[in-house]
Amino acid sequence: MIEFDAVVLAGGRGSRLGGVRKPELAVAGRRLVDRALAAAAGARRVIVVGDAEVPEGVPHTREDPPYGGPVEALAAGMAYLGSLASPRCAPWVLVLASDLPEVEAAVTRLLAHPPQDEDDGVCLTGEDGRLQWLLGYYRTDALKARLADRGDPPLTAMHRLVSPLRLRGLAAEPRLTADVDTPEDALRWGIDLPG
Repeated sequence: MIEFDAVVLAGGRGSRLGGVRKPELAVAGRRLVDRALAAAAGARRVIVVGDAEVPEGVPHTREDPPYGGPVEALAAGMAYLGSLASPRCAPWVLVLASDLPEVEAAVTRLLAHPPQDEDDGVCLTGEDGRLQWLLGYYRTDALKARLADRGDPPLTAMHRLVSPLRLRGLAAEPRLTADVDTPEDALRWGIDLPG
């Protein structure tokens, strides 16, 4: 079992859902952000980044500027955890989007496969075989180095941030990587959208 911290990304405008905060949506009575927090329960330390309401005692921060995208949110979460300067950080960091209804099962599958020596990270792959960068764990030092070397202006696309890393894909059932981005996705998961 790997030792890890966790960054839960819970921001975004939810523009394709009419401005609804995706982490606040509920599947079978449980909010998506709560599902992500449950999936990260094995972490040494957890930080939620974004504007979702979090349970009492769960650390929470925002990216600067707000809605700056997943790279800015990840940088804010890593900075909050102290991973950019602190020797206390775990050797791995789990990075999770908070719009994944089956995130608990997904993380169980992910963490059941420890990294190989040459891996900088392990991510589940979607139905199309592409790496799901926001459903994976990364070597903390490698991620710190990429975040510290984002350039000027800094990288904003997650795939550009992590593409130099040696990432291993782990195939998963499509339901494990399915997210909620559109009204059709919400309907498929039985989510009642406001309005």
